[in-house]
Formats: sequence, structure tokens, C-alpha cells
Amino acid sequence: MAVVPEAIAYWHSLLRPDVELTPGFAEDFTAELHARHLHFGGRIHCPFLRPFLLDDEQLALVTRVTETIARMGEQLVAASPSRPDVLEALALTDAERSLVTIDPGYERASTASRLDSFILPDSLQFAEYNAESPAGLGYTETLIGVFDTLDITRRFRERYDARGLKLMGPMLEALLASYADWGGTASPPTIAIVDFRGVPTWAEFEMLQARFVELGVPTIVCDPRDLEFDGRRLSTAGQAIDLVYRRCLINDIVDRPDDCKALVDAYRARAVCVANTLRCKLPHKKAFFSVLTDPAFANLFDATDRAAIAPHIPWTRLVREGHTDWHGQQVDVIDFIRAHRRDLVLKPNDDFGGHGVTLGWEADDAAWEAAVAGALESDDAWVVQEKIKVRRELFPRFEPGQGAELKDMLVDCAPYLFRGRLTGFLTRLSAGGLANVTSGGGQVPSFIVREKGA
Repeated sequence: MAVVPEAIAYWHSLLRPDVELTPGFAEDFTAELHARHLHFGGRIHCPFLRPFLLDDEQLALVTRVTETIARMGEQLVAASPSRPDVLEALALTDAERSLVTIDPGYERASTASRLDSFILPDSLQFAEYNAESPAGLGYTETLIGVFDTLDITRRFRERYDARGLKLMGPMLEALLASYADWGGTASPPTIAIVDFRGVPTWAEFEMLQARFVELGVPTIVCDPRDLEFDGRRLSTAGQAIDLVYRRCLINDIVDRPDDCKALVDAYRARAVCVANTLRCKLPHKKAFFSVLTDPAFANLFDATDRAAIAPHIPWTRLVREGHTDWHGQQVDVIDFIRAHRRDLVLKPNDDFGGHGVTLGWEADDAAWEAAVAGALESDDAWVVQEKIKVRRELFPRFEPGQGAELKDMLVDCAPYLFRGRLTGFLTRLSAGGLANVTSGGGQVPSFIVREKGA
């Protein structure tokens, strides 16, 4: 395990005050990121000059646990038609229940998914599971390519093997595998990457489109409002579509049914393969971790799988009146939440980007009570979750017009799983308690490191 701290120290020792740490280097690096479209809402993705490093042993642990969680997510989906208590425990709305009952034509709910994790020397902790077409994989692979060209990376590789994990090709392979499961026969199929025009990730869709086309698969990027369904084929601008890589969220489909009607009608008619399917909403809910940690649902999963993930998944419950199990002890849910502010976090059951999250240890009693009351009064479901261990680490960071300095950052290393197999990482950094690009954090590539000759 000592390889990672030693490798970090070595990378930092290679940062030259008159080169990498100068404002001029930061300016050139920023220009390269803009040229590669590595920006989100006008901000560059990576104001940092070091990748996140992990070793083979850490990779093996993360792989084993994440693939177990993904498998349990698929088991949850498979069991849900005969378990109305599961739908209740996940707090699906009526509109969501209607969508998840549609037969997509194949079994796998999540062709692509991602877990938020904190990898520490003595633990591995997860905060939530994004089972719904997570963003960032195109940006991540492109960022790996930028770091591969840096002189400091070349010098670092004189002592260490360091490799980033590519994502766009494997994503295409996963999409094609789901298309084959669905029964698709077009070779190659025409793919449509579908989301609402104007979303800040549109540049990433174009990266994916270019890569998929380069790999021999015709690909369109379009808005769901551009889709037409004639009862037999889904199309856009006269181009028939075989496979939809769905990047518009189910929340958008629920909130904008007229705009998404053609997509949903074609999906219901099984006239097009859609990945991820709408059933991915089940494990995507934050309350999925409640199902995993509640003894009431133990019979849904293999005992070996439950034991494997128990040290890594925090106790989670819906914010509802009533009693529940807390590590073998029966507690009143609301009384427990009010009494244990410093050990708990409140978050919406279904949101992203850190929206609405209240960290109890950063709130005072009044703010916590207001957050609890707001969750109870809300028409939307909320969850409470135990505090987990997080990773903080020094990274060279620069601000506009300034050279890089070492800053203490929160590190959220989020593994991507394509059809249940770990394929790469989205690693986000933040100075505060939440790490995500949407709320102002930054991103670095992840490299698997091994000392040469070891």
C-alpha cells in the first residue's frame, strides 16, 4: 500500500517552480483544456496538476465491491415486480412506477452506472449509486489524454508504470451488447445520443459521437423534441434510429412528457433499444442504500453479497415517521435523526449535483432542525445517511492568473461500471464537503500506478 504515498511525493517533487508551478504554465494548460472542450458551464474541468493515484490492491478491492453492488442493483430490479414493498421502500412516484413497469425488451437495467466512493488506506466507503446514464466518461478519457502529453507525466513514468483506463470504446461495446440482448440485428446499428439541447454536457455528447463514428458506428446527437415515432420506427430528421443512448434523465421524462412522448412511445412499443432502460430508476434512488442496509430486505440478496458490502455501505433510511433497525437496535427514525446531527447527512432521494444536501456536522442545531422539518413536509422523499469516512489529499491547484500551489482537497473517486463491470473512474475534487463538477468542484484523471520492476 506504500506505493501510492511514495508515488504522490515523487510526482510533487517533479513539479518545477520555474515551469509547472508558474502562472504561464497554468495559462497554457487552461488553453489546452478549452481546446479539448474540457469545460462545464464555462469553467474548466481540471485546475489541478496531478492525477489521482491508486495501486493494484486498491483497484482489486474497489472492483470486487462495486461489481457486487451493481449486481445487487440488478437483482433489485428483477425482484421488484413481485415486491410492492420494494417500490414503497424506494419511494417511487406514481409517474415513475408507470415508467418502470414498461418492458424494455431486455433484462439489464443499467448499461452504464457509477458509484461515489472514498478510497482510503484502511477503508472503502460509498455515498450513493448513480444507476442512470452517468455523465463524464468522455471528459474523463479526454483528460487522461491531456495528462499523457505532459512532460511531468513522462518523467514520472521513468520510475512508475502509470495508466489511465479508457472509457469511450468500452461504453460503445456495452451499448452494443445491450442492443444484442434486446434482439437488435442491425450491424452496425445507428445510435442516437439523446438529451435536451443546451445541457452543459452537450460537448461531451459530441466527443462520444466522434469516437463512436471513428469506431465504425453511425451516431447522432439529438434532442428528444427532434424525435418522431410513426408506430414502427423512431427517427430524427428522416434518419431511423436503432439504439438510444439515453442521457436525458427520467426526471426530465416525467416533467416534460410531451417533449419525450416519441421516445417513450417507441420504447413502450419495443421499436427501439434504449439504454439505460427506465427500470434503472429503481437502484438509482438514494433509498437503494436503505434497502441494502435494512434487515427487512435481507431475503432479496445473497448473504455472501450482503456481507461483502456491509463494511462499505452507510446505514441509510427514508425520512419518515416510524421505527427502524439501527445496527440491531430499534429506534424512532425522527427522534434518532434529531439526536445525532453530527453523524448524519440529509439528502433528496432523487437529485444530483449535491442539490439540497445538508451535512449535519457542518450545520448548527437550528439549521439541522429546519432541514429535518423541510424533509418531513416535502412532497418529495428524502433520505438520512450515516456519515462516512472521506479522503482528503494535497493537490497542486491553480486559480486564474496564478501558479499552482498545494491545496488540501476532498477526493471522490467514482468508479464507472459498464454492464456491471468496473471500467474506469470519474475522480472529483473539492475544497468543501461535497465533490461534484455541477456544484463547483473539479476533476482529475485517475492513474493505476506500480513501481517499475516491482
